[in-house]
Amino acid sequence: MNILFLANRFPYPPFRGDKLKIYNLTKRLAAKHDLYLVTFYESRDELNYLKDIQPFFKEIELVYLPKWRSILNGIPALFSKTPLQVAYFKSSKMKRMVKFALDRYDIDVVHTQHLRMSQYTKHLDMPKILDLPDAFSLYFKRRNETDRPLINRLIDGIEIGRLTKAEKVITAYDKTLVCSVEDKKYLEKLHKTDNIDILLNGVDLDTFDVKEGHDYSHNHTLLFTGNMDYAPNVDAVQYFVKEMWPAISKVNPKTKFIIAGQRPVDAVQKLAGDRIEVTGFIPDLKDMYADASVVIAPLRFGAGTQNKVLEAMAMGVPTVCTHIGFEGLQIQSGQGVILAKEKSQFIEEVTMLLADAAKRQEVGEQGLAIARTRFSWDKIAVKLEEYFKEVTQG
Repeated sequence: MNILFLANRFPYPPFRGDKLKIYNLTKRLAAKHDLYLVTFYESRDELNYLKDIQPFFKEIELVYLPKWRSILNGIPALFSKTPLQVAYFKSSKMKRMVKFALDRYDIDVVHTQHLRMSQYTKHLDMPKILDLPDAFSLYFKRRNETDRPLINRLIDGIEIGRLTKAEKVITAYDKTLVCSVEDKKYLEKLHKTDNIDILLNGVDLDTFDVKEGHDYSHNHTLLFTGNMDYAPNVDAVQYFVKEMWPAISKVNPKTKFIIAGQRPVDAVQKLAGDRIEVTGFIPDLKDMYADASVVIAPLRFGAGTQNKVLEAMAMGVPTVCTHIGFEGLQIQSGQGVILAKEKSQFIEEVTMLLADAAKRQEVGEQGLAIARTRFSWDKIAVKLEEYFKEVTQG
């Protein structure tokens, strides 16, 4: 098949969810199909990475969208019915580029990544799939339930209404993909549609490969990973340090907490102190997981599946997370990941794991086995290929 991928971000380096997904899927699909990419890029520096993705695509078409332009796009959207998340990615050049690609290349099916990019493909009369990282309106609803300034909650309240209406576009596609059962049920009920299927998030088992097995003998490190300018991650570590770390560290005076991830905002950097380390960018997160005793994901809002949890599972590291981090895994609590719904339970489960090496090993090894059988990008790419065949043959 000739498949056109439309991406909201240049898919390399694959250090964030949307980049990770399209990079890993196209890397595998390229062996059997002719792939074409139309994507925004935000910085001229990203062009240095063209060589890293060119082997996967027959042609790559680029549209420059600097951050300042996205901000300007958002100003008129404040007085319209367009969600800011969609307005940021509005571009007449992108509209022309999509038309150019479809006119020039003999495309069989279009894969549109993210609700943000649906504005360029919703009208197409051809096989098309919309791939959502999560249910955007659900993400904002959950964020609005946390302790935030009134003005922020008012703005989010307006955005929720706009996103809910914008999400109706999912019915214009032959198939809409989400990565968790929770997101699927939410969107099906909200928009009364039956064209939604699940495409799991995955983990690169070659990158996160624990050949010698994880070392469960120590309890010296709690680890949180993620892009540290991403609102759910910022909130999660602030919440953990303020509400849970004092109780955990009191019982475990030799344990340290490491926050590993690129672009830490000031609020995150200020958390650094006695036995709390903020690393900034880490070239190889595998080393951080290898040295971790327990991974935590105390997320209070978000949607979809968390890459940090999948990576920890692939490295055999036991993880404790809230229902946000647990969604989409389709596992039982204790199978690599322990679900803690309340603050007191979260503290209890982390403390229990730090005190029990045998339990750390039991939980970690179950997660490793599940990651290898269910969450490999190879298997997920095969599933996406099946969806492409379904919409083109239907």
